[in-house]
Amino acid sequence: MSEANAITVDVVSDVVCPWCFIGQKRLDKAVTAAGDVDVHIRWRPFQLDPTIPPQGKDRREYMLAKFGSDERIREIHARIEPLGDAEGISFAFDAIKVAPNTLDAHRLIRWAGAASEAVQNRLVRRLFQLNFEEGVNIGDHAVLVEAAREAGMDASVVATLLPTDADVEEVRTEIATASRMGISGVPCFLLEGKYAVMGAQDVDTLADAIREVAAAKARGELDTVG
Repeated sequence: MSEANAITVDVVSDVVCPWCFIGQKRLDKAVTAAGDVDVHIRWRPFQLDPTIPPQGKDRREYMLAKFGSDERIREIHARIEPLGDAEGISFAFDAIKVAPNTLDAHRLIRWAGAASEAVQNRLVRRLFQLNFEEGVNIGDHAVLVEAAREAGMDASVVATLLPTDADVEEVRTEIATASRMGISGVPCFLLEGKYAVMGAQDVDTLADAIREVAAAKARGELDTVG
């Protein structure tokens, strides 16, 4: 495929955001639906709640404090679950015992991106699965090290880096940059760094955006897109 028919999609997301998991599944389908456009995906950090302590919080207590009642929480989950089913996601909200701080997960995603696009994509998918389908605490360093190994990273290097401050400020700077760009909710899909698709849009909307941006890039007209 020619470079003119290749575009980059930066996905600003948080791995504890159920809409981001749905968005990831829909993006995969949209890439297929976009046909011969060569789509390169990069995952960018966002934290829904950076105030959660490093050890995390009891998820039920956290959700009650945020939404006020078990009934309201059940309503939210009941709205999301069928959308997940449609994308092949088996949300297991009741299995999630810890609301984690995701800063370390985002550091790991950053390191995976330095390895390769494929490694980063495998890691992000695994972190979504661990949190939402298996109820595993993705703030736990042991969990992150194992996820890194499964994605094809050097687990011993990851185990050495996680307890340090490596890339903490870099990730926080990226999150702050997203905020300055006006991104207040996720997922947000940035196509060629110029055209933003906000939210977990349907497959056709994402595929159309990919084709439109790719066509504009091929014509040298990208600055006029959107």
